[in-house]
Amino acid sequence: MKLTQLLERLEYEVIQGNDEIEVRELINDSRKVREGSVFVCISGAVVDGHEFVGDVAAKGAAAVIVEKDVEAPEDMTVIRVPDTRYALALMSAAYFGYPADKMKIIGITGTKGKTTTTYMIKSILEGVGHKVGLIGTIEAIIGDETIPAANTTPESYTIHQYFARMAEAGCDCVVMEVSSQGLMLHRTAGIPFEIGIFTNLGRDHIGPNEHADFEDYKRCKGLLFQQCRLGIANVDDPYFGDVFAKATCTTETFGFSEKADLRATDTHLVSRPGYLGVAYHVSGLMDFDVEIDIPGKFSVYNSLTAIAVCRHFQVPADKIQKALKMANVKGRIEMVKVSDEFTLMIDYAHNAMSLESLLTTLKEYQPARLVCLFGCGGNRSKDRRYEMGEVSGRLADLTIITSDNPRFEDPQAIIDDIKTGIGRTDGKYVEICDRKEAIRYAIEHGQPGDVIVLAGKGHEDYQEIKGVKYPMDERVLISEILSGK
Repeated sequence: MKLTQLLERLEYEVIQGNDEIEVRELINDSRKVREGSVFVCISGAVVDGHEFVGDVAAKGAAAVIVEKDVEAPEDMTVIRVPDTRYALALMSAAYFGYPADKMKIIGITGTKGKTTTTYMIKSILEGVGHKVGLIGTIEAIIGDETIPAANTTPESYTIHQYFARMAEAGCDCVVMEVSSQGLMLHRTAGIPFEIGIFTNLGRDHIGPNEHADFEDYKRCKGLLFQQCRLGIANVDDPYFGDVFAKATCTTETFGFSEKADLRATDTHLVSRPGYLGVAYHVSGLMDFDVEIDIPGKFSVYNSLTAIAVCRHFQVPADKIQKALKMANVKGRIEMVKVSDEFTLMIDYAHNAMSLESLLTTLKEYQPARLVCLFGCGGNRSKDRRYEMGEVSGRLADLTIITSDNPRFEDPQAIIDDIKTGIGRTDGKYVEICDRKEAIRYAIEHGQPGDVIVLAGKGHEDYQEIKGVKYPMDERVLISEILSGK
C-alpha cells in the first residue's frame, strides 16, 4: 500500500522523504513497529509518541506521522499533519478499506443510558433480520465473538479494525457508544454516522485527563451531530439546545414533553415479587404500548431512544414490543431470580450520582425494604466513598458495606471511609468485608417485599487486590450460595 493512499483524506506536509513510498502496515504503538511500518506519533497524557522516532527508525519504520518537530534519520519519510490523532483516525479508515462505508453506523452519546440503549437497539434490529455489530463499555460484539472492552470508545485504529471484521462477518449495521473522550480525542473522526443519538448530560468526566470544564464536555458531545446524517435527541434534557447548537444534521426528538416527536404517555410502574418493570404508551411518530423488564423512568428514555432509531429501519411495532421484552444488559439493573418473595438485582452503579439515581428509582416501587450492598475501589478518591455512603445511608433501609476492588489499599480502611459517609445520616448498616459472605447475608436475610441491589461490580467478573485480578462474578457467587457452597 502506498503512503499516499493512507493520507488521501488528509492535509499534510512532506518534511523529508517521499509520500509515494510503499508501507507495510499502520502502527501507533512503537513496540509493534516492524520493517516498512508507518508509525503515527500520538501525544498522549502519559507518553508522547514523538519521543520514539529514534526507536522506530532502528526497527525499520519507513515513515513517521508527526505534529511536532522531530529528529529523524535522512532515509526516513517524515509527514507533518495538524493533529496526529485526527490523522490516525482517517488513515485507519483508509488502511482497512473504509469499512464504515459498507454499513449503517449508529452512534450514541450521553452521560447515562448509552450501554443499555445499544443493547436494546441491537436486540430490536436483530429481531427483524439485521446482523448488528456492537462497540461499547462492556464489550465489542462481532458475530458470535465478544471482546472485553478497555475503553467505552476504543482508539480509532481498533474501531476500524472492528468495523472491517464486522463487515467481513456480514454485519449491515453497527451500534456503538461514543464517549465525550472519544470525540475529544478524534477516535471517531471521519466515521460517516447514519444516526447520532443524544441521551442526556450530567456533570461527570470533569477533571485531569478528561474535560477542562462543563462547557468543554458539552462542546465535545455536540461534535457527533456535526458528522451524522440524522440526530435523535432527548428534548427533555436541559442541555439539548447547547449540545445541538452547532449541529449540521436533520434532528428528531423523543421524551415525555409534548414537544417531542416521539413521546411516552400513560407511564406506570409494574411490580411483583422477583420482578420490576415499567409500561407506557408510545405517541407521536408511532402509536403502541410497551412494557419492559427494566425498572424506572430512565428505562422509558432508553427504550424510547431505541424505538426512535428502529423506526428508521421500518421495524414494525409488534417486533419492537417483543424485542424490548427480551432485551437485557449484563450488570445494568440485571435481575437475578433467587426467591419468590423478594427481588435481587446486580447493577454497575459505582459513584454517588449513579447510586442515587438507582436507589431513587427503586424507592418508587415502594419496597418493604430497600437493601443496598456496595463497596468502593481502592486508590481512588476518598470523596466518592463518603458520598456513596451518604447516598446509601439516606435512601436505603439497610446498607451492607463490603469490598470492591481494594487494589493496593486495606479493604477495612475503605469500609471505614464509607462508614464516615453513612454516619452523616440515620441509615442502618452492617459491614462484611468478604463480598461473597456479604451477598450470602443479603440473600439469607431477605424479607418478603424487599428489593436488594448489589451495586458497583455490574458486568465485572474480577476482584482486583494488590495488582492481581482474581476471578469473581457475582452471578457465580449467587449460584454457589444458593447451592449451599
